Amino acid sequence: MADEIAGHRSSIDELDDRIAVLLNERAQHVVAIGKLKGDGPVYRPEREAEVLRRVGRGDGPINPEGMGRIFTEIMSVCRALEKRLAIAYLGPEGTFSEMAAEKQFGTQVDRVPCASIDEAYRCTEAGAADYAVVPVENSSGGAVGRTLDLLPATPLRICAEVVLRVRQNLMARQVGSLGAYARVYSHSQSFSQCNAWLNQNLPRADRVEVASNAEAARRAATETDACALGPELVAGRYGLSVLAANVEDDARNMTRFLVLGSQSVRATGRDRTSLVMSAHNRPGAVLELISPFAHHGVSMSRIESRPARTGQWEYLFFVDVEGHESDPVVAKALQEIREKAPFLKVLGSYPAAASEGDG
Repeated sequence: MADEIAGHRSSIDELDDRIAVLLNERAQHVVAIGKLKGDGPVYRPEREAEVLRRVGRGDGPINPEGMGRIFTEIMSVCRALEKRLAIAYLGPEGTFSEMAAEKQFGTQVDRVPCASIDEAYRCTEAGAADYAVVPVENSSGGAVGRTLDLLPATPLRICAEVVLRVRQNLMARQVGSLGAYARVYSHSQSFSQCNAWLNQNLPRADRVEVASNAEAARRAATETDACALGPELVAGRYGLSVLAANVEDDARNMTRFLVLGSQSVRATGRDRTSLVMSAHNRPGAVLELISPFAHHGVSMSRIESRPARTGQWEYLFFVDVEGHESDPVVAKALQEIREKAPFLKVLGSYPAAASEGDG
């Protein structure tokens, strides 16, 4: 047995040496492409999505998610040879938004934690960050209104999306019985994702909403009778112990994030297009607006209404459809809608993300 193990380890060493040579060869090609592109964007989400789909086909013992994480980091290291990107996200450190940013861009970036979604937008619009990563919807808690409200006016476009499996944990400075905690700190979205569990296990504790899960952990770290909801990552950063793991009501709890930047993204064959539009204030106007999608065989995956903030009971409708705005059927549908809608803005076409565990 010892000889067999030694043989396998020798083979692994040889493979590691070959992998190192190939990684450096890959990096040389990246540097050469960077010189040819000149001032072109360093980050090409469509290209990276194609790479991850190709290597994540599941031809070996490494599952697609694991292979994706490996290649995300390889691309992150190689991308940084051209330029180290700055990524704004809803902070402080330890939030799910930071986890989404790392899932999309890897670790070889400069992270720019922002105090609010508004600040993440402004930071990126002003050029202090190259991209912003902001939450847009949760499978349990629904849409993130502030992210939607800022999209119609921003010059930023949606370049990519990230779907993150969200595991909520109850954390505290001191481990005790659940009845000993008088307060639970959390972001409003986390409260909505854990409502049933909290009703059953902490029915008497006050629920105190704060700006982020990291802020919730920071406050809980200073009080002996308080606890917080959030990712396990933040517990270690603030010296908290996990009292209960995976307390979200839905075992498949997912949050979708948008990557916002200044570029347009070419089609990959598996894309999503987001748009916002308004409708005339008359019966059947919304149905009339979305009917071109059905007419041209375009699948509409989401529609969300938000007040138009005109003070006149008018609404904006945020719509996601399958396909790229350059696809003929999508382009024809959008053209028909432009002729009918008082307002229409295409927010971006971008590669459709796979959910965690789906490859």
